[in-house]
Amino acid sequence: MDNPFTYPDPDALKAARDRLAQLPPLVTSWEIEKLRDQIAQAQLGKRFILQGGDCAEMISECASAPIANKLKILLQMSLVLIHGLRKPVTRIGRFAGQYAKPRSSPTETKELEGCPCTLPSYFGDLVNQIDFTESARTPDPFLMVEGYKHAALTLNFIRSLLDAGFADLHHPEYWDLTFFHNASVSDQRRAQYEHMSRTLADGLSFMENLGEQRVEDSSRVDFYTSHEGLNLFYEQAQTRQVPRRSGYYDLTTHLPWIGERNRQLAGPHIEFFKGIVNPVGVKVGPSMQPDELIQLIDALNPYNTAGKLVLIARMGASKVADNLPPLLERVKAEGRTVLWMTDPMHGNAATTASGIKTRNFDDILSELESAVDAHNRAGTILGGVHFELTGEDVTECLGGGSGITEADLSKNYVSLCDPRLNYQQSLELAFLLAGKMGSQ
Repeated sequence: MDNPFTYPDPDALKAARDRLAQLPPLVTSWEIEKLRDQIAQAQLGKRFILQGGDCAEMISECASAPIANKLKILLQMSLVLIHGLRKPVTRIGRFAGQYAKPRSSPTETKELEGCPCTLPSYFGDLVNQIDFTESARTPDPFLMVEGYKHAALTLNFIRSLLDAGFADLHHPEYWDLTFFHNASVSDQRRAQYEHMSRTLADGLSFMENLGEQRVEDSSRVDFYTSHEGLNLFYEQAQTRQVPRRSGYYDLTTHLPWIGERNRQLAGPHIEFFKGIVNPVGVKVGPSMQPDELIQLIDALNPYNTAGKLVLIARMGASKVADNLPPLLERVKAEGRTVLWMTDPMHGNAATTASGIKTRNFDDILSELESAVDAHNRAGTILGGVHFELTGEDVTECLGGGSGITEADLSKNYVSLCDPRLNYQQSLELAFLLAGKMGSQ
């Protein structure tokens, strides 16, 4: 099966794939089926999906504090959305498997000892290593086994936290809401934040009255995982049939998705994802044309099954108003059953004058708000959002109530791939999105 990278040792590749195929699944088919039901509810506007996490996980960062902090910010954001939207929220993490990263070029050239050296690009810890040496950059199939092990450790810790009850989610007064008082936050917006934070308990009660489990009693299936299915060898090795169910399940994750670079109709990723039962996500960028989108939908969801297909629009703040509406209108006119989500991160990359890759909070917010408006005008349902974020106090994205400037980026810029929202920026976006959608 084709991949965007090549393993030089076919015998080692076979051994690694055979080992993965013998290992227990990371997720179960009944968890996947439950998520598909919840996606189907979101397609009808009865539920909302919050998806977020790292741009690319690092095996070396598989530790309790980063995992707990990511889980905490997603849970807190979901409670803000429950309060604002008055509907249940399903939480899906971009972790426990987000170890592979697409690259614009298969190779990278740098100066080594005064001479140019070209090596394979870093495709994430599931494929090769970040150090710019020949041995590190050579794709190693046994990194797939290491990725599996660390995904299992991550999942085990998350499930333990959720089973035992986690964080001070019923007490927003303990959250880090210092950005409320930053000078860049207007008086009107500050009042909205403070009112919502005071009344978040209402959102919890509303969720419980709908029959949702209380947060501290959430079971292990109340939280789902996702990652980009870039490395098809990894996905295929854990794809299998299960007793008393038909079809094949990709048991590396609940919701795999296909990135913008790999959604070619005749490509190997579409071919693989056509054959699995899981709900599947696919990124939809500004170059997508309505006819192509319908063909893509028909390929991935030929029977128009509810809960099967998630379209994650990532247009860019300057393009969403022109490029998203024709897609919404065509899908609606054709009667296709999909869940529309918006990813306001990937279309809004920027580079500072000093060469630092970043994103601007205002651009992210602008795309979010434009997507909400586009769905309202089209009479379609925006059923979820997709963020790259961390629970850490990083300085990778500009702006927001925390007031990060270009001069601040170097203080704690730790991402090796894409810039992520930090804790305060993530929570602020949840407040803004809840206010925007809750007022409609």
